[in-house]
Amino acid sequence: MEFDITKLIFMIPALMFAVIIHELGHGIIAYRLGDPTAKLSGRLTFNPIPHVDPIGTLLVPIILILAKSPILFGWAKPVPINPLNFKKLGYRKGMAVAAAAGPSINLAAAVLFGILYQIFSSESVVNILVSIFGEGFIKSVITPILIFFQYSVSINVILALFNLLPIPPLDGGRVLMSILPPELEQKLEPVEQYGFIIVIILLFIGVLNIIIIPPYMYLTRILLGF
Repeated sequence: MEFDITKLIFMIPALMFAVIIHELGHGIIAYRLGDPTAKLSGRLTFNPIPHVDPIGTLLVPIILILAKSPILFGWAKPVPINPLNFKKLGYRKGMAVAAAAGPSINLAAAVLFGILYQIFSSESVVNILVSIFGEGFIKSVITPILIFFQYSVSINVILALFNLLPIPPLDGGRVLMSILPPELEQKLEPVEQYGFIIVIILLFIGVLNIIIIPPYMYLTRILLGF
């Protein structure tokens, strides 16, 4: 999808929704596993304000938009999780499951929005809607909705792929650390404090594009029916 400043009204809500459900996924699964930390912190909410991260939710997306990046992604403020409360699965398994919940819910959302896009863009459905509401309804209502669905698929796929990178503190890194032997996990722990710096460097030297764009293009084409 080519960048168009007029489509910001669709991109921003799609991004906000994607990063919020991502963090809600972590928090809800952690709560189900016995950790009430996110709930007690007021983070199990669709209200965007508690989730906003100045860098991940605002600065990085703005930079990508101004740079006319072919992909748009960001992140919200991580929900607080105390894995010591994971009585059902234990510390390591619980952490892996809670970490995987964020990308999983993004992929599920991408599938849902893709199905909705293909339904409402199909010729038969469009013809039915035109016969009932007229062509003006398609231009004023259905077309904007389809644009939102497109961006929602795109952004949710990007967030899932980005967060699955095996770099702590991204979700893929946390899953990796949880399944590695404890001695290797301890060796990787110092990397976590530099994780986002590593990610930003990989982004701006183009490595992330090489890793993420091929599966991103493949998945979005399937989900949108292109």
